[in-house]
Amino acid sequence: MTPHSLAFYVDVVTTGTVLGLRPTDSPDRVTEVLGTDFGENSFSDHSMWRDYGLAEFFWDRASADQPWSGHHFTLQVHRLAYRDRTLANETLRARYGRFAPRLRFDKLQRLLKRRGVPLLEIPEIPGNAPYYRTFWQPDSQVSVSVVATYGEYSTPDNLRVGDVNSIQSPTTAAEVEWRRSRAGR
Repeated sequence: MTPHSLAFYVDVVTTGTVLGLRPTDSPDRVTEVLGTDFGENSFSDHSMWRDYGLAEFFWDRASADQPWSGHHFTLQVHRLAYRDRTLANETLRARYGRFAPRLRFDKLQRLLKRRGVPLLEIPEIPGNAPYYRTFWQPDSQVSVSVVATYGEYSTPDNLRVGDVNSIQSPTTAAEVEWRRSRAGR
């Protein structure tokens, strides 16, 4: 993996942002930074997300006459395993260079640890265990989902045990406590 793409993931986990974009930023702000090359999806007048390939940003609102409120973003790291270099959008490639098809969790964790940025393992969402493990950075409220074992319908193609599946923000302290209470910890 190039040092530049590793730097991108370290930046995201450390800051809880993508190129400075917070999960709460508006659709217009995200477009201003990441550009107009995205797929837009919605379930209703109340939820929408924009898919930039690697990065997806999500919004919701109480009614159609209300502005969109940023909910979260997810980096779909597993998509890079299909070796489509365009999945890391042009803005990300201009800043960080070429993205490798896989992100090894142990490399990411080692770089973060050197910077004093700990990742704590938290219980997995019901239904994802034992196939995934989740690690959380409390200050930035970022979670990292890692392939733990293979499952016929649960593990993305082309990933290996120890590869990062996705990165998401925010994962709040309240959600972590909920996961812990569900896991009986």
